[in-house]
Amino acid sequence: MDIKKLSVEELAKIISPSGEAYIELQERGILRTKNIVGELGEYYAVEFYNNNPTCPNLSMAPPGVRNVDALSSNGEIYSIKTISSRKGTTGSFWDPDSIDRNELKFHYLLIVIIDSFFSLDMILELTWDDFFKFKKFNKRMNNFNISLTNKLIDSVKIIYDKN
Repeated sequence: MDIKKLSVEELAKIISPSGEAYIELQERGILRTKNIVGELGEYYAVEFYNNNPTCPNLSMAPPGVRNVDALSSNGEIYSIKTISSRKGTTGSFWDPDSIDRNELKFHYLLIVIIDSFFSLDMILELTWDDFFKFKKFNKRMNNFNISLTNKLIDSVKIIYDKN
């Protein structure tokens, strides 16, 4: 197949939920929803932790549980947010009222950064206190997110860095 000769529609079909690559990743249990970037990030994080003897083993939480993506073998709760740039902003953290009251939603936040080829670039590990320090309120959406900055990267634990 000469990918250069494919139309935009033909290219989109390759990566769409009915495309071969998507179906194969779904059959392997990697993609459970249509959130390809988020699910790849969760997969990379869990695989990295499970194959690194200095990290706890993680298992995926059921889809749809807000702010909870994985559980450790030690009973710790992990939220995993994936972004596609080292200058991005994470997705949403919901239930801002209880977060404002500092009611623990997770023990650790993993920020997974993937590159333009959907490959793992970096994994950052934030504690709840780190999250609380760096969270930003999004008034329009009534939720919180985290902006990836050099200050944040320098302040938190870097679990993996491709560079």
